[in-house]
Amino acid sequence: MELNSNQPSYWLTRFVILRLLGIIYAVAFLVAINQIIPLIGTNGLLPLGLYLKQITTTLGSTGAGFVRLPSVFWFWHSNTALLTVAWLGFLLSCVIIIGYANVPLLAIIWILYMSIVHMGQDWYGYGWEIQLNETGFLAIFLCPLLEMRPFPKQAPPLPVIILFRWLAFRIMLGAGLIKFRGDATWRNATALYYYFETQPIPGPLTRWFHFLPHTVLKIGVWFNWLAELVAPWFIWWHRLSRHIAGSVIIAFQFFIILSGNLSFLNWLTIIPALACFDDSFWSKLLPAVLVHKAEAAASIAEESKPMVITAWIATGLVVLLSIQPVLNMLSPNQAMNSSYDPLDLVNTYGAFGSVGQERMNVIFEGTSDDTTGNKATWKPYIYKGLPVLLDKRPPQIAPYQLRLDWQMWFASMSTADQYPWTYNLVWKLLHNNPDAVRLFAENPFPQKPPRYIRAVLYDYKFARPDNPKGLYWTRTEVSEWLPVLSDSDPRLINYLESQGWMR
Repeated sequence: MELNSNQPSYWLTRFVILRLLGIIYAVAFLVAINQIIPLIGTNGLLPLGLYLKQITTTLGSTGAGFVRLPSVFWFWHSNTALLTVAWLGFLLSCVIIIGYANVPLLAIIWILYMSIVHMGQDWYGYGWEIQLNETGFLAIFLCPLLEMRPFPKQAPPLPVIILFRWLAFRIMLGAGLIKFRGDATWRNATALYYYFETQPIPGPLTRWFHFLPHTVLKIGVWFNWLAELVAPWFIWWHRLSRHIAGSVIIAFQFFIILSGNLSFLNWLTIIPALACFDDSFWSKLLPAVLVHKAEAAASIAEESKPMVITAWIATGLVVLLSIQPVLNMLSPNQAMNSSYDPLDLVNTYGAFGSVGQERMNVIFEGTSDDTTGNKATWKPYIYKGLPVLLDKRPPQIAPYQLRLDWQMWFASMSTADQYPWTYNLVWKLLHNNPDAVRLFAENPFPQKPPRYIRAVLYDYKFARPDNPKGLYWTRTEVSEWLPVLSDSDPRLINYLESQGWMR
């Protein structure tokens, strides 16, 4: 069977989708390996054990909690359990990357990552987490039950390919509608005047994008509309229109990847867009050896009735579960990044419905002096991604995610009382807790913990590239975000005890 025939085939499409999915899963589990203990471990900033008790109390029983938030951690939630799940998920993801996948393997990985997301609390409350759950669920039905070869005997079911296109359609259109409804700067094409400077984690090229001519930045907004509001509709047309629509969507994702550090969101969004392309497209891009293997598999393909029936059952389920997300997308009160079922099977998406025009940043600072205030020598805790030092170029982090940095970006637009775990973080820094300290780039007090810690809110702006001091940032102090605290402060101790963080 020729892959360039008039009848579309998707052997190479499946191969590419699963390999990229494996890479994203591996990155996501690697993030968990490195950060899950400081964040939700037994002595973490938001301990998982306390969270499980709160859910049980609120819903009335452990069983009700499991039904509402399915997770393997209902049965075992020690630090060992957290790392076991993270490492197992990472290793199984590597199996997919090297070319082997089937239903049980993908189902196990899906369950493991969903277990982390459902118990991740603030740290996993991002749209790309439920998007990975939905994408991973669909991928299960691309594969045979047991055969694991990169090119098995069974062709990818067309209904599942269409479900991937449906996911791409909802992601892109939802993102476009939330922007159009949410912020006048998107509608008047000035959003990119502010977006690059104020986005969560800037990257090495972000400042360059920020200082592009305003005409170019307006063109960028128009390209955004093309990718999010126009291209999704052409996913459903003939082969050429699908290829063009998919190319526009993927090109748009690469522009976003170059301009900042949005975790693995954009790489993940590329996956369903890959379903716009059939093998006639991939055979011109991929190495000949892969194309020949796909052709050989297609020539001896066997139809699996159970696989086809299962694909249609999954399609019917997705259609039913899509009703609420579609109604939300059409609503003038459209919500971003919401799940409507306990397994995150079909969700609603969207990002940057509004764009801030100032970049606020909370910096934790410590001192070993006996005095406080401006007379003390305050040393900052340097984030791994968020700006602190004015002469430091933003690093490239994505597709990896620094979850503390992301949460502190949100926290800078709120108060400490709305992010109560920041008090727990201060307590741990006052004791040089190794898990908490390693969430930062370095410990300014390696020998002895600081006597006092405070948090200060600053307004950061990009310095012009041609400034004589070679600065990347300028900043202005705005206000105190957290008062000066010590490990003997009764206010801090009483609050930690009331939250169950101090035993």
